[in-house]
Amino acid sequence: MPDATVASGTVQVPRRNARQSNPRSPGRQGARPRHAGSERLASGRVRPAKLFTVEAANGLLPRLGYLVERLQDGARRLHAELRDLAHTEGIDPDALSTPELLRRRPGARRLVEELDAIVHEIEEEGAELKDIQLGLVDFPAERDGQAILLCWQLGEPEVAFWHGPTDGFAGRRPLPHGARLPPLQ
Repeated sequence: MPDATVASGTVQVPRRNARQSNPRSPGRQGARPRHAGSERLASGRVRPAKLFTVEAANGLLPRLGYLVERLQDGARRLHAELRDLAHTEGIDPDALSTPELLRRRPGARRLVEELDAIVHEIEEEGAELKDIQLGLVDFPAERDGQAILLCWQLGEPEVAFWHGPTDGFAGRRPLPHGARLPPLQ
């Protein structure tokens, strides 16, 4: 069954387990594949499958922008399908789960599968989709041996922010002017 779920008017698509990703997927220039074994960072965290430079992350933005826009459009269509079913059945939309929607509206399965495939494509690039509605995408990176995330939001012309792995969107800090960051690997 597809992985997308509808809850409280939003579409949530769980991240795939790293083992489900294609390990033979070609890497992008500037993104380093993880070496065999469980390489640990200075923070004690396991190194992500790919580490990005600012330039490599920026190189993916045209494609990611297109994919995130498709996700947002699909999420709106799926939510409209959910609202329509809830109205027709006379029930609260929040009471409907994705499996229930698919049981009652089998045609929605194609849309859910499309959303799941788009999320998978984003993750295959090594990026991390954080929020569909806000269009938030993170890119694993390192700075001075510490894990960080380069942060981009749909509509921003380039990756201009970063945050720590547990800081989230609220902890975004601007990249230094020029965004080259020599210590960033």
